[in-house]
Amino acid sequence: MAQGKYSRVDGKKSSCSTATIVVVVGVCLVAVWMFMSSSAAPGQTPDLPAATETKQKVTANPSSQFEDNSGDLPDDAVKDEGNQETTQNGGDSNSEESNTNEVETNTNTGDDSSSNDEKSNSEDGNTNSDSNEGEKSNSSDTDSNESESSNSENTDSNSDSNETGKTDSEDEKVKSDEKVEKEEEKQTEESSGENKTEDFSAATQSEILKETNTQNGAFSTQAAESASEKESQSPSSSSKNYKWKTCNVTAGPDYIPCLDNLEAIRHLHGRSHYEHRERHCPDESPTCLVPLPEGYKTSIKWPRSREQIWYSNVPHTKLAAVKGHQNWVKVTGEYLTFPGGGTQFKNGALHYIDFIQNSLPDIAWGKRTRVILDVGCGVASFGGYLFERDVVAMSFAPKDEHEAQVQFALERGIPAISAVMGTIRLPFPSKVFDVVHCARCRVPWHIEGGKLLLELNRMLRPGGYFVWSATPVYQNKPEDVEIWEAMSKLTKAMCWELVKVNNDKLNEVGAAIYRKPTTNECYESRQQNEPPLCESKDDPDAIWNVQLQACIHKVPVDSSVRGSEWPKTWPQRLESAPYWLKSSEVGVYGKSAPEDFTADYENWKRVVSKSYLNGLGIDWSSVRNVMDMRAIYGGFAAALKDLKVWVMNVVPVDSPDTLPIIYERGLFGIYHNWCESFSTYPRTYDLLHADHLFSDVKKRCKLQSLMAEVDRILRPEGKLIVRDTVETIAEVESMAKSMQWKVRMTYNKDNEGMLCVEKTLWRPTEVETVAYAIE
Repeated sequence: MAQGKYSRVDGKKSSCSTATIVVVVGVCLVAVWMFMSSSAAPGQTPDLPAATETKQKVTANPSSQFEDNSGDLPDDAVKDEGNQETTQNGGDSNSEESNTNEVETNTNTGDDSSSNDEKSNSEDGNTNSDSNEGEKSNSSDTDSNESESSNSENTDSNSDSNETGKTDSEDEKVKSDEKVEKEEEKQTEESSGENKTEDFSAATQSEILKETNTQNGAFSTQAAESASEKESQSPSSSSKNYKWKTCNVTAGPDYIPCLDNLEAIRHLHGRSHYEHRERHCPDESPTCLVPLPEGYKTSIKWPRSREQIWYSNVPHTKLAAVKGHQNWVKVTGEYLTFPGGGTQFKNGALHYIDFIQNSLPDIAWGKRTRVILDVGCGVASFGGYLFERDVVAMSFAPKDEHEAQVQFALERGIPAISAVMGTIRLPFPSKVFDVVHCARCRVPWHIEGGKLLLELNRMLRPGGYFVWSATPVYQNKPEDVEIWEAMSKLTKAMCWELVKVNNDKLNEVGAAIYRKPTTNECYESRQQNEPPLCESKDDPDAIWNVQLQACIHKVPVDSSVRGSEWPKTWPQRLESAPYWLKSSEVGVYGKSAPEDFTADYENWKRVVSKSYLNGLGIDWSSVRNVMDMRAIYGGFAAALKDLKVWVMNVVPVDSPDTLPIIYERGLFGIYHNWCESFSTYPRTYDLLHADHLFSDVKKRCKLQSLMAEVDRILRPEGKLIVRDTVETIAEVESMAKSMQWKVRMTYNKDNEGMLCVEKTLWRPTEVETVAYAIE
C-alpha cells in the first residue's frame, strides 16, 4: 500500500462492465427472460420475485445504470443472497455455486430488484427500486438454508419442475439459453464499440481514483495533530448472530451516549466551566438501540419543516413556555410551530439578517460570506433563514435546560450540533469561518483572559467578522456597561477592529461588529503581551481533546499558506482547488494535490448523477439532513449542491486532515472519532453516506457499536449508503437485516461493494439497562 500525502482510504474503483445471463439450475427460460427484461422507472416500486439468483459471466460492456461512472463500482456484480446467507448463518456456502468452474458473479433481486439485463438497463437506467414483497421474502430466506434453492428461482408455476430433476425439455431450454447468451455477447461487443467513451479500463480507473493506494503526504491526521486520541480498542468479534436490545436510559428517546454519561458527570471535580455539558464518552460505546418517542411520525419535508414539525417527534414544551413570547417556538395542536423569531429578532430572522448586511455591506451574504459559526443558536432560526441568502451556518448549543433546542433545529431541517464552549477546543479547524455570530449566546467572553473569545479568534478567518448582538451593546445597565468596557479592552488587546455598532429600531436591539486582523503588525507593536502570543509549537489545528489556551495565534502572511488570502466568492470557491494546495504535494489518491482535488470532484459528480440520484430508488425530495461520515475533499457534498439538502462533512480524527479544504470550498464539517457517539440527537439525519469507513473503524472498535450509532442518528425511513470491501459490506448488511432494515440495493465486484439500506420503525422488545446513563 502506497504511503504519501494522506492516510489510507480503503476502496478500489473498478472499470465499468455488465453481464449476460447463464442459467445454471432448472429455471424456466421464459420465466428468467421475463424477469431479466423487467425494468423500473426511477423512484417506482416494482412487484418482482424475491431473492432470485442467476449466474453471470463477466463481459466488458458498460450498463446504463452506472454508465460513464469512472470511480464508481461496476454494475455486473450485484451481491447475491447466498453471500448474505453466509454472513448471517456462520459461513455455510452453496455447494452448487462454490463448485462452478466459470468466472462468475451472482445477482440478487431480493430486497430491491437489481437486474443487470442489458436491455432493461438501456431502456430506463434504473433497476434498483424498493420492493416490500421482496423484502419479506428475503428476510424469510435468511432464516432457513432450505429455502435458498426455492428462492433462487422465479416464483411462478414453472418452479415445480425443479423437484423432478432436469428433463429433456429443460436441456433444450438450456441450449436455447446458451444461444441467446452468444447473441447477447455479440450485441455487447458491438455496443461496446459504439460507446467507447463509457468504457473505462482498469488502468484508467486507477489513474482517476484508486482509493486503496491512498497516502498521507503533506496532510497529517487529526489524531496526529492532537496527539490525544485514545488507544485503539480490540477488534470486534466475527460472530454473525446479532441480538439487539432497546436502551433503558434516563434520557429515553433523546439519548446521546457521550453527553448523557451521568456516572462520569457525577464524578466531575467542578462544573463552573460547563464541564458537565462537554463530551464524556463511555469506555465502550453502547450496542443497544434508542427507543422511539410514542406516536413518532415521518418528519415533515423541507421547507415546510422550517416553520412546523410534529409535536410527537420532539415532545417537549418547556422551551415554548419559556421562549414563546420571543417567537422561538409555540405549541399549535399536534404541531410545534416556529415563527422565525429569536431573543434578538422577535420580528423575524430575515429582517435581522438584512439588518446585519445593511450595517456592514462588506459582509455580503452569499458572496464574500458563505460559512458562518452561530454560537448558542437556540432553535437555529438564524441559520435556517440564512439558506435564503446562500449562507450555511454551523450552529451549536449545549444540551442543557433549554430543552431539546438543537433537536428542534435538526427536526426542522437546519444544521446544528450539541456542543458547548467549555474547557476544550471546539471540533473545527483554525481560520475557517467567514463570520462568527453570537446573539445573546450567554457566553462570558471577557473572563479568564478572554479564553473563550480567543477560541473564536482561532476559528475565525483573518479578515473575518465577529457579530455580537447582546445587551451590553445597546443597554446602559451597570452590569452591561461593565461587560462592554471589559470587552472593549479585550478586543483591543486582541487587535480586533470595532468596525460598526448599530441599532435595530424595529427589534430594539443592537449589534457590534469586529474584524480580525490580516497581518501581525498590531500583535508585534503591542506594549503589553496580553493576551500572549501562542508558542510556535502550539498547533491551532490540533483540536481533539486539546485544552483551551488563552493565547493568540499569529495570522499567516506567506501568500502560499492557508489563511493568507480570502477564498473566492461563492459559488466559484466550490469548484476551485484552494490556492494553498501545492502541485508539489501529493494528494489522497496519489496525484498532485490540486489534480487530486479535481479528480475527486469529477468522480463524485459522476457517481451522484449516474448512480445515487436514479439508481437507488431514493426519493430525494424527502432528503434534507445528510451526513458524509468519511469525507475527504467534500466532493460528495459538492456534487449535491443543486439539491435542497445540506451535508455534514465528517473527517475522522485518524483520517487525512482535509477538513480545511472542505471549508475553503464553502462547505462545512466537523472532526469526529467514530469509536464514540456523535454529538447529535437521535433520529436527526435522513441519509448517511459511508465511503470505506466501516472497514477502517472495525480495526479499532466494535462494528456493532458503530451500527447502533448509525441506527441512533438515522430517522426511520432514512437511508444508509455504504461503499466498502465485500467482507465489510456483508457484515453491515447482516447487521442491518438483524435490525429489520430494508435492503434496497446490494452490489459487489472485485472485493468492492456498495450497499443501500433503509431504517424501519422496528425496535427490540428486550431491554438493556445502561447503568452509567441512569440517574
